[in-house]
This record gives sequence, C-alpha cells and structure tokens, in this order.
Amino acid sequence: MKKLQVVGFIGISLVVFACQSNPSGNQESAEQKEGDTSGSIRPWSENPAYWEYKGEPVLLLGATDNDNLFQHPNLKSHLDSLQAIGGNYIRNTMSDRDPGDLKAFATNEAGKYDLDLWHEVYWQQFDSLLHWTAQRDIIVQIEIWDRFDHSRQEWLTDPFHPANNINYSYEEARLDSLYPNHPGANEQPFFYTVPALDDNPLVLKYQQSFVRKLLDHTLGHDHVLYCIDNETKGEDEWAIYWADFIKKEAGDKEIMLTQMWDDWDIKSDMHRRTLDHPERYDYIDMSQNSHNTGQLNWDNARFIFDYIQSNPRPVNSTKIYGSETSPWTNREIDEQHAVETFFRNIIGGFASSRFHRPPAGLGLSASSIDALKALRKVEEKLKFWELSPRMDLLSEKEENEAYCAAKEGEKYLVYFPQGGEVMLDLSSLTGNASLQWLSVTGAEWLSASEVSGGEAIQLRSPVDTGAIAVLVKE
Repeated sequence: MKKLQVVGFIGISLVVFACQSNPSGNQESAEQKEGDTSGSIRPWSENPAYWEYKGEPVLLLGATDNDNLFQHPNLKSHLDSLQAIGGNYIRNTMSDRDPGDLKAFATNEAGKYDLDLWHEVYWQQFDSLLHWTAQRDIIVQIEIWDRFDHSRQEWLTDPFHPANNINYSYEEARLDSLYPNHPGANEQPFFYTVPALDDNPLVLKYQQSFVRKLLDHTLGHDHVLYCIDNETKGEDEWAIYWADFIKKEAGDKEIMLTQMWDDWDIKSDMHRRTLDHPERYDYIDMSQNSHNTGQLNWDNARFIFDYIQSNPRPVNSTKIYGSETSPWTNREIDEQHAVETFFRNIIGGFASSRFHRPPAGLGLSASSIDALKALRKVEEKLKFWELSPRMDLLSEKEENEAYCAAKEGEKYLVYFPQGGEVMLDLSSLTGNASLQWLSVTGAEWLSASEVSGGEAIQLRSPVDTGAIAVLVKE
C-alpha cells in the first residue's frame, strides 16, 4: 500500500495543482497568429472548445444585474465594476419589458408606434453598450428575440401588437389581442411568421427590419456573439430561418451564432437541434443546465462534451440561476447552487459562465464577485484550457463532494463545494509539486505547501464554504 499524504484543513476548499515547468503556450499562439488581421471573437484555433479574442484565448466570466444591459441606467459604472473584478462577458437581450425601458420604435402624435421609424435613443443606448464594452474587452452575447416580451401583460404594450401601431390590423397581421399564458406554451403566432411555418410576410417584414437594424449597429464590432432567442421552446424552423437570415445579412463578416433551447433535460431532442448542427450553430449555450443541481449538473455537462467530442465548439452558460430570492429555492436553486454551478462549469470545460440577474440569480453581488475573483486568481497559476476534467483521479469521494481537472503529471485542480476529504491520484507526477488552497469565500489564498508525487494523497478541504486546491509541478 502506498503511503498517503494528508494535505489541507478541515472545511470546504478548492485545491489547484499546477506545473510551473511548462509554458502556457500563449507566446507560441501569438506567433502562430502573426499576420492574422482578424481579432474577432471566435473558437480558438488551438482548442476550439474555448474562445479567442484579438488572437489570444480568453475565458469568459460575467455577473451583471440586467439582461437587457443596454437599458441599464448606470451602464458605464456597472461595466467598470465588472471589469474591476476580472469580468469580461455580459448578456444583452434586446428586451424592453422592464419599467422605464425604451422601445425600438418611434411613436406618432397619437402615441401609436410606427414600425417604419426608429426610436433613436434606444439605438443610441445600444451603441453606447457596444462602444463601452469594446473599450473594456468585454464580450457581448446578444439575444435577439425574447419570448417574454410578446405574451401576457407585456403583449399589451408591445409595439408589434396591432392595437399599438399604425402599420397593420389584427386581421392583416393574424395576431390576437391577448396571449395570457406563459410564453413557453408557444401560443404566440409572432414566433411562427417564417415561410416554413405560418408564412406571415407582413409581420415578418418588420421582424426582418428590426434584425437588419440591429446588425447595422453590431457588425462593425468584433466582440459580439449572437443568440437567436432567449430559452425558447419554439419550432426548429423559426431558428433555422433566422440563422440563415442573419448569416446572409452579415455577408463576409464572420459571426458566431447559436440558439438557446428551454428544455431542462439536456439530453433531449430539443437540444440536439443545436448539438447536431455545427454548420449552422457556431457555439452552444447550455444555460438551462443550471436548473439541475449537484452531481446531475456536472454529469449533464459531461454528456454535452462527450456528444460533441468529434467536433468541439465553445459551450457557454450566459445564465446561472440561483439566489435566496429565486423562484426555485424549493428545488435548491439557491445561492449555494449558483456558486457551485459557476465553478463546476469552468472546471468542466465551459468556455463562459455568467451569473443571472436578480432576483432569479446573484447578479453582481458579494458572492458572485468572490467567485469571479477566485477563478481569476487560479488563472494566475494555470489556464483552464490546459486541463481536462479528470474525475477518475479522485477516489473515496461522495456525490457532489469534489471535482477535478488536470493535465496529469503536471497540473491538478480540485474543487470542494462544501468541504470534504478525497484521495487524489498523483501516480503520474514525478518529483515535488507546490500545493495552494484558495477559499471561494473572499477569494483568498489560505496556505501553501509541498507534496510529493508518485502516490495517492489525501486532500482535506480547509473550509466548509467552498475551496480550490491548485497543484503545480515544481
């Protein structure tokens, strides 16, 4: 039997092991990119499971208080706050349903919208978002359509509602005055206008105009990702139409596009509409996996990565649900769940993770700030694209007790969501390695020590509020 080394404290910890003898590869990447004039956000040429921007790989992390961030009253300072903690990723729905939000269209003297005229301030605010994020190297993931803007109470004030505009009647538009049910019921013909569904050219004309206007503002920027819908349960034909339309309108501009489906069962056929079509969807958004807690949240993500293994693409999570005010606390979609999911995502290979807005998410708050800071501190020791999920290196582990990623023999990372004690297999590590523990709460380094390779060691979390262990070969 091999001699065991006990490393750590009593409590919850995140342990990271890294090997300092090998370079990160960033310099080589920059040399390979020399002469490439495109700095657009795109899958990294050396590892297409991650993003690159301005020719360098980037890990996208975010936490913001609005979904339609361009309508945020203190946008510039909010972006400054995000940047200050290492955030470089936001979500921006083109939504207008919150109190005080502007609509995209102008009104006449009678107060009715004219879908042929734009509300200039709405689009100026959008330009400000694009300009200020570009200045700060913050990537913007835009959702063009949001089903929640066009049903229930929101439909009553919607510019596309026939009673609210001068452009068409109920009969001409084939739209009704009320759609009172949850938009997930898919009862709104607004999302069936494309030729392969209801073939409604009148309404579709104004939808096309809106998308063209949006692209007029975004295509000059290199830091924009596109998503067709927010968590839709709509028909596949709707998404196919808009994917083709948007890419055609983009012309020679290479853009990154996806669709976000709303099935909490990540293995469902609905999600395979994206997973099975890399020629149409350049990346994957699996935000809805954050409705699954604990070990299931991790296992579902492994299913995704195994499924696309032969053709890897970035997997984003632009929404992580969970807070003490979320509507799903009865299912343990709470603050602890949100923080755990954030770390599980990144350790498991996600290219991005962002905390959802309050009240359903943590937004930019004390816990999310600590989480972002903690991961950026880990990045000072190793890069996540250097590692692969390696749960096989852990033993004597209970469900949801610890998660591991490693470059075996060189770098290891172990995350403890809520304390615990596991065995880590270091049989492939020769010589010694530095071991550092980082507390998730406060994002502070706790201790440093040296361990020997060639055998299994016992890792005991030093705190019970979340920790990371980082081990780097000396």
